[in-house]
Amino acid sequence: MKNPFRNRFSRWINRRIPRSDLQIFSQKNIFILPTGAGVVFGLLLVIMLLTGINYQNSLIYLSTFLLGAVFVGAMHQTHRNLSGLELTLVHPGEGYAGDDIPFRFRLKAGRDDAIAILLSCEESGLAPVHLHSGQAQDVTLPVHSAHRGYLRPDRVRIETRFPFGLLKAWSWVRPVSAGVVFPRPVPAPEAFSTVEDGEESAEARSVEGNDHADIRPWREGDLSQRVLWKRYARTGQMVVADWEGEQGGPYWLDFNAYPGADHELRLSYLAYLVNERGRSGVRFGLNLPGQIIEPDSGPAHAARCLRVLATWGEERPRDAMAEPHGTRKKERETTSEWVAEGQA
Repeated sequence: MKNPFRNRFSRWINRRIPRSDLQIFSQKNIFILPTGAGVVFGLLLVIMLLTGINYQNSLIYLSTFLLGAVFVGAMHQTHRNLSGLELTLVHPGEGYAGDDIPFRFRLKAGRDDAIAILLSCEESGLAPVHLHSGQAQDVTLPVHSAHRGYLRPDRVRIETRFPFGLLKAWSWVRPVSAGVVFPRPVPAPEAFSTVEDGEESAEARSVEGNDHADIRPWREGDLSQRVLWKRYARTGQMVVADWEGEQGGPYWLDFNAYPGADHELRLSYLAYLVNERGRSGVRFGLNLPGQIIEPDSGPAHAARCLRVLATWGEERPRDAMAEPHGTRKKERETTSEWVAEGQA
């Protein structure tokens, strides 16, 4: 059961801190409260004050007021530690489902030094960062991923407890940009593509009788038709023949080649094959329902195919609170009024 108070508090925070890849912290978006040690310290001050009143002891008064001044000074210093600080999302990361996706942020101090700054997201966090006035530093925050698709943290928390740990000042940044999570690679069974290569494939098949071939050891994912079974029967070594004429013929990675598997498992199969083809440097194309990546080779092509597999069927995250409720309706009514006045 959802907590209505927590939901209202979350909506209030989202209105106060809109989504942005750049956040400058000020009095409008910095929150400060005593820590557990600060609460105990405050209770001790109250007890000391009551004791001083009861016994009319000037030394207890002096100690109480001095420690109270220290508490107030710590409150101002803790707040100033975040005030003027800039936090920018430089680059949302990429990775595989189940791994930690690196998000690179840039911290830049304002007019004051920023000491013992902590950056965290859910269960992951970074070591304290110290910045001198005007200094900038890049940090990488790992964000855990569970499924493929777009990954955008709802909130990244920034916090400080300097100087005495009696108070904590914190705020959040709510990024707009999203990282990309690739499908988790799963070794793919042997399958045959349903894509017709057309003239290019016919040209490749026409030279299969060429005697000039490159013999290499068998790698997982190679088709059984390429294995030299006679040599395997003689020597026990499983080798594959790469014909010269096949260098121009693309090998299609086809979504429809695995009819018995669900969609996510097919994407994991294809991610595994993309990695295999990318490492071997062979030319291949990717066929997905509604989207085709033309044959190519190289690391850039493999990375593009992985991004397509990650975002296939997914919508890029959008901020649900971009406009207050009823804004578009009011705009339409105002526009209709203007049009009616113009016609009159």
